[in-house]
Amino acid sequence: MKQSEIIEASTAELQEKLAELKKGYSDLKIAHAISPLENPIQLRAQRKTIARIATELTKREVQ
Repeated sequence: MKQSEIIEASTAELQEKLAELKKGYSDLKIAHAISPLENPIQLRAQRKTIARIATELTKREVQ
């Protein structure tokens, strides 16, 4: 998800997407522990997307 998409999304959509991404990240980590992923960079990309969404949600709470 790009930053512009994150900014335009509603808070409810972001919370939904965050839960979905956290679940997917956990599944990827488990799959990677069992047998190496073909593209381990997916883990880093997903972790950064989770951080972007969490940051935007925090920013909205403060305002």
